Amino acid sequence: MAWRAIVRRGLPVSHGNAVTATCKDSSFMDAARTLSTSVRQFYGCLHSTGFHGHDESSAFSSEKCLIRNFHASPVLARFREEESLGLKVTKRVKVTNSGKFSKIKKEAQPPVETPYIPPKLKRAKMFSHDKTIEIFEGMTVLELVKRCGESTASIQNIITNVGEKTDSEFDSLSIDVAELVAMEVGLKVHRMHSDEGAQVLPRPPVVTVMGHVDHGKTSLLDALRQTSLAAKEAGGITQHVGAFVVGMQSGASITFLDTPGHAAFSAMRARGAAVTDVVVLVVAADDGVMPQTLEAMSHATAANVPIVVAINKCDKPDANPERVKIQLSCEGLSLEDMGGDVQVVEVSALKKTGLEKLEEALLLQAELMDLKARIDGPAQAYVVEARVDKGRGPLATAIVKVGTIACGQHVVVGAEWGRIRCIRDMSRKTISHAMPAMPVEIEGLKGLPMAGDDIVAVESEERARMLSEGRKKKIEKDRLIKMEEEKQKALEEDQDVDEDGVEKTKRVEVPIIVKGDVQGTVQAVSDALKCLNSPQVFVKVIHSGVGPVSQSDVDMAQACGACIVGFNVRDLPSAISNSAAQAKVQIKLHRVIYHLLEDIGNFIVEKAPGTLETKVAGEAQVLNIFELKGRSKARGEDVKIAGCRVTNGRVSKSATMRLLRSGETVFEGNCTSLKRELQDVEAVGQGNECGLVIDGCHDFRVGDVIQCLVKVARKPKFISSESGSVRIEC
Repeated sequence: MAWRAIVRRGLPVSHGNAVTATCKDSSFMDAARTLSTSVRQFYGCLHSTGFHGHDESSAFSSEKCLIRNFHASPVLARFREEESLGLKVTKRVKVTNSGKFSKIKKEAQPPVETPYIPPKLKRAKMFSHDKTIEIFEGMTVLELVKRCGESTASIQNIITNVGEKTDSEFDSLSIDVAELVAMEVGLKVHRMHSDEGAQVLPRPPVVTVMGHVDHGKTSLLDALRQTSLAAKEAGGITQHVGAFVVGMQSGASITFLDTPGHAAFSAMRARGAAVTDVVVLVVAADDGVMPQTLEAMSHATAANVPIVVAINKCDKPDANPERVKIQLSCEGLSLEDMGGDVQVVEVSALKKTGLEKLEEALLLQAELMDLKARIDGPAQAYVVEARVDKGRGPLATAIVKVGTIACGQHVVVGAEWGRIRCIRDMSRKTISHAMPAMPVEIEGLKGLPMAGDDIVAVESEERARMLSEGRKKKIEKDRLIKMEEEKQKALEEDQDVDEDGVEKTKRVEVPIIVKGDVQGTVQAVSDALKCLNSPQVFVKVIHSGVGPVSQSDVDMAQACGACIVGFNVRDLPSAISNSAAQAKVQIKLHRVIYHLLEDIGNFIVEKAPGTLETKVAGEAQVLNIFELKGRSKARGEDVKIAGCRVTNGRVSKSATMRLLRSGETVFEGNCTSLKRELQDVEAVGQGNECGLVIDGCHDFRVGDVIQCLVKVARKPKFISSESGSVRIEC
């Protein structure tokens, strides 16, 4: 059998015949020898035909290998031949029986070293809470799906949960349902209303007066209205947004918005620019362009609102209107006097000069804009200010954009809703309805809205409740996302050790509760306090609200260790004052924004831990050197004492000593002994002589200077600029 396998592997025919003849006629041993010779010739043939891979140890011996292969099966012979040729052979695994079943023993394999593959960085999730989409009445499900970026099935499920039924993706939706679906997805919405088929009539312009603080904005409006509002404001500066209608001598009416000029009321100025048609930029002729003037220009440019410049205080001796015009031109305003389209009027609020020219300029600008608005259909308004009245509840001062707001309507104001109980104009007279561009005060809301919210009239109370709940849910979701982002940012910034391994100063958190008279001032004060953050102090407004300071505010401040800040609120009752004194809660009440920011700034500086710095507390000059020798081992080694005179400041034993020689540092170490007149002392003042020993220093020379170094905490500084902006400088 073995020789047949060999023949199949390529043995020549002559060798095969020889093997067969030998097996027939010779004895067994002769046949084995003949077969061995044939195999050797076979391997020689392999060498001649180009086969490689076998070695000397694979050759057959005359006895051992022949006998084993002669009695083997063809399969075993093939395995032996493949091994001898150096080919890869699959070895059989030994099977051991143990009881009823058999188990295969797995061969131990060496560990394989795989290359290191770094993990993929997780991409930050793109939150859609800042994305805004436009919705309109009668939009289809398919259009809403495209704007939201969600699947049709998910949008239809949300519509079903809202309470509406749709049969196909081409069904139309009401604008309220579209807003609910968009908020459920996590998007902000902008309502679009068509004027097609509605009654559109001309409306009066809405003019916002903006400019730097104390440039005469309110005085100019007082001159137009023949009133004296500036005298009623605390500190003589405007700290609220005022809205009123002024009837001009020509018979036309203009709605004016008066905005504060202080740096802290930037959000109020932005709201005024967002709702206005024309911006009157008031600049004092004796003061020129200031920071809030530039900010007002940027707000107007961002809102794409035309500007009319009113140069006030032209009656003053040091007034220079031409300098103001040059400054405005340098800031990018193209004035009419210099070939541009921005009108410039020189006025004096005190002398009441130039007011007619200002009126003509405003009416001309309004005529060029051709201002019109529809008076029927869904009503919309813009909240300018909001406050809480003790007897009337939440009140919202608003300007109507489009439509007509009437008593009895259900409205949604931001995240709040209500049924309009009463509408009053700016002269506190009750009216039944409000037309576009009219400033009114709305009463009947369930909660206090935020300044800047939109007022939307809806069909029913149920729809108003659903919109209010959906907006509250969206606001809460956005708040949690923002808190998480701020937390992650704080963790990245507030590291105990920076890249160089230097330990940073710990940041102290100062909790504050803000109470104000109206929603706008509360927001302005909160934003101004957050601007006082520094690397050492973090101002955290834990609560803000409209109304006087109450007992619940004191309890919250006691639990959180907070300070209560009240702006334009009434004085504290004696019961609340005593309760705050017992709880050791600080309450700071102010009516002028300057005083409030200065007081809170100094309070924050006191809370700051400060930065540790090395300061030279005193200097001493070496006059003589003394050496103690021959001390026992128990008392230590020999000691060198520097006899010094304190030339400046004070030398303390607990401080670190620095040895200077020719202005260069030779040694630094702790003071182990300080004596004056053979007595141990803790400190030696200027002009006195002493002897001191520095641990480890044995190289004193006459004329050396020894500095006393102490660690001091440097507190940050509260800085207030002329424009009203404040900051904490570390």
